[in-house]
Amino acid sequence: PRTAVRRRRTLRPGSKAFEGAKGIRDSRGRASGFSALDLGRTGRGSGRVVVERILGEMTVRFVLLVNKQGQTRLAHYNEIVPKAERRQIEGEMVRKCLTRSDKQCSIVEHRGMKVIYRRYASLFFIVGVDEHENELAVHEFIHCVVETLDRHFGNVCELDIMFHLEKAHYILEEMVMNGQIVETNKSIVLGQTVMYDPPPEK
Repeated sequence: PRTAVRRRRTLRPGSKAFEGAKGIRDSRGRASGFSALDLGRTGRGSGRVVVERILGEMTVRFVLLVNKQGQTRLAHYNEIVPKAERRQIEGEMVRKCLTRSDKQCSIVEHRGMKVIYRRYASLFFIVGVDEHENELAVHEFIHCVVETLDRHFGNVCELDIMFHLEKAHYILEEMVMNGQIVETNKSIVLGQTVMYDPPPEK
């Protein structure tokens, strides 16, 4: 599995390293400038910029859809996890999340990561992220996923996921790429997944 490696560098404006950092491109080849960097000044008039780069960072580790009986209906992993470990993780998530009452917080810590879950009817949407991530942002992302599935299936339910599992994976893959949330616009996501539909029969 990929691990996050934090590397701190002090760069002087105008230096080759500083100008090179501005030319960093994201996974799609788009120039990202300093949007992917955490910048901060150290000292008054020092002109030094501390840049923290997170290399090999995996944000969203997995997305699970589990029914109230504890049966996994969808498991979407963004890192390589052996099947035996997957079963263990899913079992631990069921025991930890489904046994909590409605009055308890829906954010828990487990295995050095944060687990955020929300219940919609008979389905629990469980997302595991790195421990430094914003829990409320992930909480809203879950709702965005549900709204996208609702728009596609029309009031999505457990049977929709079971009989159209590949389409649910397509939607998640359009929203999350390499562990990073890349798209939350429902129209764009569903517009891309139409390309996966089989051609109409003649």
